[in-house]
Amino acid sequence: MKPLDQQVLVVTGATSGNGLATVEQALRRGASVLAVARNEDALAELAARLGVGGGRIATYAADVADPAAVEAVAAAAIATFGGFDSWVNNAGVGTYGTLEQVPLDDHRRVFDVNYFGVLHGSLVAARHLRGRGGAIVNVGSILGDRSIVQQGPYCATKHAVQALTDTLRMELEREGAGISVTLIKPGAIDTPFPEHARNFMDQPPRLPPPLYTPEVVADAVLFACAHPRRTLYAGGGGLLSSLLAQAAPRLTDKIMELTGKTLQQKPGDPGIAARRDNLYEARDDDLRGSLDVHARGSSVALQGQKLPRPMLALALGAGAAIVAGLAVRARR
Repeated sequence: MKPLDQQVLVVTGATSGNGLATVEQALRRGASVLAVARNEDALAELAARLGVGGGRIATYAADVADPAAVEAVAAAAIATFGGFDSWVNNAGVGTYGTLEQVPLDDHRRVFDVNYFGVLHGSLVAARHLRGRGGAIVNVGSILGDRSIVQQGPYCATKHAVQALTDTLRMELEREGAGISVTLIKPGAIDTPFPEHARNFMDQPPRLPPPLYTPEVVADAVLFACAHPRRTLYAGGGGLLSSLLAQAAPRLTDKIMELTGKTLQQKPGDPGIAARRDNLYEARDDDLRGSLDVHARGSSVALQGQKLPRPMLALALGAGAAIVAGLAVRARR
């Protein structure tokens, strides 16, 4: 795999949150970027701001739910940069509310973007990278390991993305395509996701602590672009939650049932969040969420996952043993 400063990256969902942080960090590290999003005005502002000083950035407006639009993204990367080396499937949407509250059309829209958007991007990227080598990096979630209440459709898509990514990796390895396929699993990240998600709860949504900054996810994504890894957890809180859910699923169920809704709500006017959702149309974008909360700017757990694989296996084994021990105590 090429060093990052010799790569061209395609990044979807590039004008807010994790995608925006990835674009900014990639340019700082010397990569060239095709930034993809629905919001044409935000893309123009992004190019004007980050192109100053010689940053090699181009933009393309597309909805990843449209397979023809995703094909056009690849064509734009080839026309502008002569191709690409890493493709980052990051675009995503969500809802807050029970499974019964969320209309079926909204369920389908979440799948169209979060699952089929990743599928379209992965297949287009694989066709271009096959034989050349490179990386496909899919941004999933710890909610692909463990569902929570009030975000059922989103959780379902992240489970599906995990299965898609595993299948894609096996199929490409079997044919010797030379493409690295990585799944990034962020925990709670301080992005505008709560404001952008369509809200059916009786209060505005928020993210449960501990929170990490989008730069932590960007760090994981960019590492995966240059280093083959199967999975990278972005944030130690999410990693511990996933390990606990595997070791003590019923205990985790009860915790979610008792606290899941409360931890995802904040007092206020629910109409404000609902009016700003981006489920079907682009909205104002930003790097961080609007809540005045502390977010951690680094993750020891992520740095540990960057270690050479034998050391990583030892560290993860020790962590799993600790969590299993705590789960046994909890059952007693």
